[in-house]
Amino acid sequence: QVQLVESGGGLVQAGGSLKLSCAASGRTFSSYAMGWFRQAPGKEREFVAAISWSGGSTYYADSVKGRFTISRDNAKNTVYLQMNSLKPEDTAVYYCAADVASIGTVVAGTGDYWGQGTQVTVSS
Repeated sequence: QVQLVESGGGLVQAGGSLKLSCAASGRTFSSYAMGWFRQAPGKEREFVAAISWSGGSTYYADSVKGRFTISRDNAKNTVYLQMNSLKPEDTAVYYCAADVASIGTVVAGTGDYWGQGTQVTVSS
């Protein structure tokens, strides 16, 4: 069983930056692919970024490429999402996801474990 707890959300002006963290419980964190998703009011949840267990592979949604960076620290059981050049359309609840199977499963949104989410609001 893996528990995921997101933090770092908040209110920021357009053009600003935020860094989200997702702390995972469990001794096997380093074997899990991890990812970030978001859901804006009235919209479906969408993929943002994912990272393989080793950190050697990363994937991004086109809407965030060049602005967001996903990374992980297996020693701290934590995955991060650095968000730069934020836009009002980035406003959403951001969720962390994990899966032991593959990064593809995380990207598909069918990961085994999900956090409770952290709110990110970007004002114009």
